[in-house]
Amino acid sequence: MKITIDIDDSLEETEVVIRAPKRSEEIVQLSRMLRAKNETCSLLFYKGRTEYRINVGDILFFETNGRQVHAHTTDDVYVVKYRLYELEDMLPSDFIRVSKSAILNVNRIFSLTHSVSNRLIQFQNSYKQIYVSRKYYRELRKRMEEKGKNV
Repeated sequence: MKITIDIDDSLEETEVVIRAPKRSEEIVQLSRMLRAKNETCSLLFYKGRTEYRINVGDILFFETNGRQVHAHTTDDVYVVKYRLYELEDMLPSDFIRVSKSAILNVNRIFSLTHSVSNRLIQFQNSYKQIYVSRKYYRELRKRMEEKGKNV
């Protein structure tokens, strides 16, 4: 099997194309696996008494505030009924822990400002920002390089 990854900055969404000379069991299993992964990429979020099902790709970051975990999108904030350590196990590899109280979506990073006193992350199309602790900074840079993000 040949695997090719083509990075195109103009795309808004990831597209997977499977090319094969004929339909085989391997192709069917691969297709099922990709569909299952795509379907599990949404969680239940709460705002007031309303329940929302949102694709996790739309989440900028998760952070704890008191005893609650909040999920931040570009415009809104939702409550999640999971702890951060549970989310770490559930979320796709696009998410990484950046502090004791936060997990962020690497795909949504717009800029990373590194100064002597802090490391600040800003997100695409949003005023929201979050700080990365020293302990997690090296892993974040490594993950960004793997994803091909030159920030």
